[in-house]
Amino acid sequence: MGFQLSSLLHELTQSRQTLSVAKQLHALIVRLNLSSDPFFATKITRLYSINHDLHSARKLFDETPDRSVYLWNSLIRAYAQEHKFKDAFYLFTHMRCSGTPPDNYTYACIIRACTERTDSFGLRIAHGGVIVSGLEFDSVTSSALVSGYSKLGLVDIAQTVFDGICEPDLVLWNSMIAGYGYGRPWCESLKLFSKMRKMGKDPDGYTFVGLISGVNDPRLLGVCRGIHCLCLKNGLDSNSHVASSIVSMYSRCNCLDSAYKTFSGLPHPDIVQWSSLITGLSQTGNSEEALFLFREMILEGERPDPALIASVLGDSSKLAMVEPGRQIHSFVFRHGFGSDVKVASSLIDMYTKCGAPKLGVRVFEIMHERNVVTYNSIISGLGSNGLISEAFLVFQEMVEKGFKPGVSTFSALLSNCSHGGLVREGREIFRRMEEDFGVTPRIEHYVYMVKLLGLAGELQEAYDLIKKMKVPPDSGVLGALLSCCVVHGDSKFGRIVADMLSEIDPNKTAYRVMLSNIYAAYEKWDEVKKVRDEIFVSGLRKTPGISCI
Repeated sequence: MGFQLSSLLHELTQSRQTLSVAKQLHALIVRLNLSSDPFFATKITRLYSINHDLHSARKLFDETPDRSVYLWNSLIRAYAQEHKFKDAFYLFTHMRCSGTPPDNYTYACIIRACTERTDSFGLRIAHGGVIVSGLEFDSVTSSALVSGYSKLGLVDIAQTVFDGICEPDLVLWNSMIAGYGYGRPWCESLKLFSKMRKMGKDPDGYTFVGLISGVNDPRLLGVCRGIHCLCLKNGLDSNSHVASSIVSMYSRCNCLDSAYKTFSGLPHPDIVQWSSLITGLSQTGNSEEALFLFREMILEGERPDPALIASVLGDSSKLAMVEPGRQIHSFVFRHGFGSDVKVASSLIDMYTKCGAPKLGVRVFEIMHERNVVTYNSIISGLGSNGLISEAFLVFQEMVEKGFKPGVSTFSALLSNCSHGGLVREGREIFRRMEEDFGVTPRIEHYVYMVKLLGLAGELQEAYDLIKKMKVPPDSGVLGALLSCCVVHGDSKFGRIVADMLSEIDPNKTAYRVMLSNIYAAYEKWDEVKKVRDEIFVSGLRKTPGISCI
């Protein structure tokens, strides 16, 4: 008995165990009549959670009569990590009703869950619970709140939480420094970093990762090199996450030579460092180099994650090269990434943008799990390849399956109608958008509708639509109508729209030039001279055309 218990305790302390081993340990706990002990129940629950077996974890939790705060936390964290936020919040509510008071780790988990689901209201409610529980000065909850508010763009509230701590520890400093990277000018992050050092706090790897995360301006290259030197001076250049951040920083600042040099200096680059360089190349428009480096990474035996695969599939789309995309698809199929929704959506997008819509449809058809993003990808892809009726059928299926179309869905549908000249269908989609689905039209939706109506000769209807907009029309919407006036040679609306555009952007001569072209097409030379004189009197000049020869 003593030997079995000692062996059991040793196995339970191991950080990783397979699902099979977890079940064997669970069976041993049951045989030793220890299954009702919350300590052992917590250990097994964590092992089940690590192996994504939430059903077994919940069953064990329900069968444990005496539940400690650690057991509650284990299951709440497990649900949150699997993005089952509804279950996590339900369990949190049930925990409070059961008489077990949440601790700082409970609230930290709930705060992160609110952040993941971009729920600012829920985050404020959790913050209120933290204050009521007397945990507002706790380092764990404060760091989670600072990070959560920053990621949701509420940096001022994050700063207020930070300022309320008399002696912030390094974790809290790191959270606030990283927080500035989400919603403030980067220089404020550097000021906070300097303040931290003056107060005697030595930065660690997480400090530099947070500081680096907000640097994305090529003009800050000198600062980038200064930060790199600081990392070398503190002996953090060998830290995997710091090295990856430095590579990514140089890539974002379009200094690829330094990014390559830093990467090449790593003795054994891991997947994070490979991903940083490849993603950096993608973001700076070096798609061919990104695809080449991805191939090198595969040959080195590194296994990419779904996010990186989706990124390089985007590079194939940008280059309109289907062959690299097909090779990546083969890799996806061989290594079992086909069930990942993000990867599948990227495959659909790649095939449709490379002119192979049938292959995109095939990927869509064999998907086991779909979401709104997947449907948006196939609807947009089919429409861009002229298969508009098929795109509408997919939209109908999407609604029947219970998915709620969003802003991007209607952008894709209205774009399809605009390209296909489907005025009746466009009107119907635009009507249903707000009436049936509660999606408020945005500027891009008005642009598509104005182009659709204007090119069909319905200039009055397009103009009336602009007048009814709930937001002030911008140059995109008015420019679309002016282009349609040029197509139809309508000087009446052309003059009205050109005047409206000149009020929005008085320094731009292109709108007046377009109006003069309308008059010129109908040989109204007096009007042409009048418009040209207006440009001259206002002190503006049309940029002259030049030849590349």
